[in-house]
Amino acid sequence: MNWLKRMMYGRYGVDELSLFLLGLYLVLVLLSQLPHLALLSWLALAVILWDFFRILSRRFDRRRAENAKFLSLAGPVIRWFKIRRTILRDREHRYFKCPNCGQYLRVPRGRGKINVVCRSCGVSFEEKS
Repeated sequence: MNWLKRMMYGRYGVDELSLFLLGLYLVLVLLSQLPHLALLSWLALAVILWDFFRILSRRFDRRRAENAKFLSLAGPVIRWFKIRRTILRDREHRYFKCPNCGQYLRVPRGRGKINVVCRSCGVSFEEKS
């Protein structure tokens, strides 16, 4: 395992974009097994080679810029999935979206009708918890 540490020293490594590319590679490989979609295996090969190039690169500035661009495009989707997962797991609270600014607000369940005040913009609205 020491040889891997020595090889990766000074390399960029794994980030969110490289994990996305790995997932895309797996999807493309699975789809390429279907009839008439064999060309997807070549596209999958190109994706995994690009991913390895990024992981082994020594150009930190360019790889960080690529990852920042990816996160600016995929950030809203990632946040949406994270808030959905949080809402599904949390049984003790209800979540409301502020009608003014869109901020998600958490209130305890089972309190009846309550007045919810947004911490971001100060708008107050009534909801059933």
